[in-house]
Amino acid sequence: MARKNQTAPDGKPKNVREALRSKKGAVVTVYIVLRLAVILVLIAQFFKGNFENVFLCILTLILFLVPTFIERKIHVDLPDTLEIIIMLFIFAAEILGEIQAYYITFHYWDTMLHTINGFLCAAIGFALVDILNRSERFSIQLSPLFLAITAFCFSMTIGVLWEFFECTMDQFFFLDMQKDTVVNTISSVMLDPAGGNHPTIIRDITDVIVVTADGAQHALGLGGYLDIGILDTMKDLFFNFIGAVIFSIIGYFYVKSRGKGRFARRFIPQVVRPEEEQAGE
Repeated sequence: MARKNQTAPDGKPKNVREALRSKKGAVVTVYIVLRLAVILVLIAQFFKGNFENVFLCILTLILFLVPTFIERKIHVDLPDTLEIIIMLFIFAAEILGEIQAYYITFHYWDTMLHTINGFLCAAIGFALVDILNRSERFSIQLSPLFLAITAFCFSMTIGVLWEFFECTMDQFFFLDMQKDTVVNTISSVMLDPAGGNHPTIIRDITDVIVVTADGAQHALGLGGYLDIGILDTMKDLFFNFIGAVIFSIIGYFYVKSRGKGRFARRFIPQVVRPEEEQAGE
């Protein structure tokens, strides 16, 4: 039962703080535990003088409020499972991945997050279209296949936009968000001795020497040639693709069964009707 002083006359929480208080136990527990963990990391980074990481911690705390803010502003109900996964995803990406350097320590960390991201974005894209499909205000009826394709395209678009963002940060701020890959074979038309359009292949590369403008030479010592982010980008998009395909298939059968799928329902936001808001009082 919601407290009377926590809701407006229409049954909606008045602000984000009150909306958080109305959450179920599992969501609140995860939120509190992760929030405390981030605050502890923030304090530790502050005393170490890592103010960039302090900013990441503050950003993480703000991002934790986004699901509840969305529920409050656009009147949708995020399933507990989806909301918990979103918070864990934010923590895994910002705190563990960036500050604790899990992206470097565990090579599968980035792959795992991009797969989850593809899955979650497909769920959100599916929900956006499904909400319109169920609304009486719009005279559209989309087939389950079309909904699945739309969810897939939405997820891939988000993935591409994120790679654009990473590339922009790398080009202007040299952050190396698009992690490099060491390769032992390269092929490029720029190496064609005749200056034509014929790719020249160099195999068994064991080291690369970089010569700067002042004539200084630096042996990279990486055991091969340094690929600048391209393979990492393709890998990220591929695993985003896998996550998007998985949920699109689940969403297809969810609509096919007219919303009876229990598993899919855990990830698909639903519109909160006025009568449902009143029932929470």
